[in-house]
Amino acid sequence: MKATEMVLSLDPFVVRREVRWGDCDPAGVVYTGRFTDYLLGAVGLYTEHLGEGKRLGEAHEVGTPCRGMSLDFTGTLWPGDVVHIACSLGALRTRSFDIRAHATRPDGSPVFAAVFSPICVRQDARVGTPIPASLREVLLRHGATTHDG
Repeated sequence: MKATEMVLSLDPFVVRREVRWGDCDPAGVVYTGRFTDYLLGAVGLYTEHLGEGKRLGEAHEVGTPCRGMSLDFTGTLWPGDVVHIACSLGALRTRSFDIRAHATRPDGSPVFAAVFSPICVRQDARVGTPIPASLREVLLRHGATTHDG
């Protein structure tokens, strides 16, 4: 079976995703909820890259559940279409940070833009905690920008 998702490049970090027939409604258009799956798949691969093969939070002894997520849809996808999802870091705050994603067709036409925002939580109590210094250093090294809050 052919893989539907793979890392296409590391710098910039881009995930290639192929639309499956089962991702689509009877009219042949990708279900809205599948875009979330595409985003989460790309974010998972990106954070594993940032964690050098480990889950990013676990590599720095914190949990990193989703605090927020937004998607802006600008194009449709059909079965067999390919989408490239470029991931980069955005705002770095006290406890959370942003991962930006821009999805395009191979010809560069836009499909969606998204922001995924993990928050750091203690592993023992599942309460918010400041981003550990070691994680902050990794995020800054990979292009995160600092903001108050």
